[in-house]
Amino acid sequence: MEMHFDQHISRQFNEDLESIKTEMLEMGGMVASQVADAVDALANADSELAEKVLHIEEEIDRREMALDEHATLIIAKRQPAASDLRMVMSVTRIARDLERIGDEASKIAKMAIALTDEGTSPRGYTEIRHIAIAVRKMLNDALDAYTRFDVASAMATLAEDEQVDMDYRTAVRELITYMMEDPRSISRVINVLWSLRSLERIGDHAKNICEQVVYLVEGADIRHGHQKNLKNF
Repeated sequence: MEMHFDQHISRQFNEDLESIKTEMLEMGGMVASQVADAVDALANADSELAEKVLHIEEEIDRREMALDEHATLIIAKRQPAASDLRMVMSVTRIARDLERIGDEASKIAKMAIALTDEGTSPRGYTEIRHIAIAVRKMLNDALDAYTRFDVASAMATLAEDEQVDMDYRTAVRELITYMMEDPRSISRVINVLWSLRSLERIGDHAKNICEQVVYLVEGADIRHGHQKNLKNF
């Protein structure tokens, strides 16, 4: 009877862990779509799509809070240790990054509405598309690496953030030069700059997700550039 009870508890615990992982990945899918829609709204001057992005933000926030509560209950009831505790901790940390990515997508959507109202296509859309493609790939690859517990893929994706940062800085320099040459464009281009900043931040959060993959699988904390804590990479 005692062995059967232990097996039952173990099965419930595994189901709890799988449940919060699934909840987080579903949230990740929603956020990835939110980012894609925000960029499309900006590129196509689609204020209706931008409004949809803003509406979804509330659901993203609700899901993060639900995940936090679920994780807290698991810790209180099951007192997980070692890899099981890392699973719970990584899910809550990733959910926090996903919520912040959702916030950045909403900022882009607001910029899309502002630019649509102005009825112009300012300089910088090419840079937005370029960086958006890169950060969307980073986000999707980071979530995929988590699904597969793939440290090598996570490390490769994490390294892509450096190129995103370089492209962002280049775009900012070019747009500042453009505003200096044409002061009439300042208000429009500033909205583009804020959108580029949000995309750069999305790349940072995707990088954070990759760091959590490493933490989950290897038990190594490589945040803040501490890759020395990870052997063989």
